[in-house]
Formats: sequence, structure tokens, C-alpha cells
Amino acid sequence: MKKLLVLATGGTIASTHQRGGLAPGLTIDQLAQYFHHNQDVSVDFKVLMNKDSTNMQPEDWVVMARAIDENQNAYDGFIMTHGTDTMAYTASALSYLLHDIKKTVVITGSQVPVSFKKTDARKNIRDALTFAHQADIPGVFIAFDGKAIQGTRAVKMRTKSYDAFESVNFPYIAAIGEFGAQITFRPEPEKTVFRKHLGVCPDVFLLKAFPGLAPQFFDYLQDHIKGLIIESFGNGGLPFLTRDLVSGIEKLVQKGIPVIITTQCLEEGQNMDLYEVGKRVADAGGITAGDMNTEAIVAKLMWVLSQTTDPSEIRRMIQTPLAHDLDYI
Repeated sequence: MKKLLVLATGGTIASTHQRGGLAPGLTIDQLAQYFHHNQDVSVDFKVLMNKDSTNMQPEDWVVMARAIDENQNAYDGFIMTHGTDTMAYTASALSYLLHDIKKTVVITGSQVPVSFKKTDARKNIRDALTFAHQADIPGVFIAFDGKAIQGTRAVKMRTKSYDAFESVNFPYIAAIGEFGAQITFRPEPEKTVFRKHLGVCPDVFLLKAFPGLAPQFFDYLQDHIKGLIIESFGNGGLPFLTRDLVSGIEKLVQKGIPVIITTQCLEEGQNMDLYEVGKRVADAGGITAGDMNTEAIVAKLMWVLSQTTDPSEIRRMIQTPLAHDLDYI
């Protein structure tokens, strides 16, 4: 008999009508009533927190990771119920914090509370149970709308539809239905090249470039952050004429602040060597993130900065694939 541990953190799935609007309100016993499973599975339940995922913080990721790490010898798999708004960030963060885990960790939630008549929650719960029971693939995954997604590759695309998440720049892991989980892509096992570390440094900033962004903004950032992520244009380009953002990057890099460059385009990653506007960013010290999702970059940079401030080591760690986060395409 397989033993699974369900960790509840709140979210829409556990929400009820309250005075200020929908908010997590179900008790763990009420939530547990919706976890119908086969007789060959034993399921335990534990409350970690009871938050709308908008209120989730990096420190909460560490609490979640520790709860799984401390129990990984006692259970065959884990399911976490979580709000959808920051679920992709949590999935990425747990992928790094638990990068050496040998068990399946499944995160799920819903667009509509589980107690409502028309809800996607009950199907997602069933699918999470099925995948956690059958998949036997180590790592962190999101189970949602009949699909399993690698934790570092999930992006929330829709605010209302049941198919809220997509796998970006990476195949779906499984199709899940009432008759079981059909594995459609089994990632190759990774060699562990990083040490285990359950910590994060939240002192990062995510900046979306736009025409007209003032380079003086970088002067403010250099005194308030330890790492910067820029969602650039296209293949990694940023302006160097009129409003010169490239010089701002160079100043931050000279002060020892890593600047990670990603793209505002969701699919196909980036190539900073293709155009002059990207090559100048690379020459200024910008660190390319290839085909990583922004959610994964945020979580990985926080995890890396909690371990080192050495610029060359930060670059190496960011650009080394981990939890299948990088360089699939």
C-alpha cells in the first residue's frame, strides 16, 4: 500500500464565501472529504498554512520544502493543495529546494472552490491522487485540468478557464483521466551537481522593459537589491540609444549585482548573440536565461543568492540546467 501525504496551504480550492470575498475557509477535515482514493492508497493530511496564494512569500516555500523533506522517508509521494495565482512560482521554488528528492511531489488547486456545485477542484484532486500514486517520477509537478506539468515549466495563462496552466518550452509529462495517468514524456534523470540547500534570498527585483523606461531607475535599484531579472524585448535586446539601459546593467554588474536577462516572449527562449541590441547586453554582463520561464528564474535566483554572492558562481548556477528548467529547445 502506497502512503501519500496531502499538505494544505489554502487557495481557491479551500475557499468559501466570506465578508470580504472568497478566501480560504475549509478545515482540513472538510477538504479531506473530497479525496476519494483506491483502497491500495493510504492518505494522511496536514495543514501547513491557510492563505490565498497571492499572499504566499518566499519564506513559505521554505516551510513547504521542509515539511516534505522531513517526511520523505515516511511517504511514497506528496500532494500539495495551493492557490493558482502563484502556484507556478511555488512549483519552481520547490523544484530547486527539493532538487534531489526521490519521490513524486504534485501540486494542485482549482479555479472554483471545491465546495461549489460547478468546480474543477474534484477532478484536479482525483488527477493529483492518480499521478502521485502511479507516475513514479521523482520531482515536483503541477497536476491541473487532466495534465501533469514539470514544476519549472508551468505558467498560469488564464484567470477563469479550467485549463489555467500550460507547459512552456517543454513537453507535458502526462495525460490524466479517470482510467489513470498516461505518461507522455519521461524526463531523463539528472545528475545531482548542486548541494542540498533549503533557503532563499528574496532581495531580487523583476523588471519588465518597455519603451520609455528611464535608465535612472537602475540608480535606485543598486542600493536596494541583490539581484535583478529583466524581461527584455525579443531575443534579449534592450535599448542603448536615447534611453541607455545597457549602461545601467553594466553599472549594476560592476557593483556585483547579477542581472539575469529573459524575454517577454513566452515561447522559444532567446539568443542574445543574434542582434546588436542583445550582444551589447551580454557584453555589459547580462546573464542569459535561455528558455527558462520567468517564474523559474525568480525562484532559482533567490535560491542561488542564498548560497553565494560570487558573480561567476551565480552565472554558473543560473545557467546549469536543474529540474529540467533550461535548454530543452
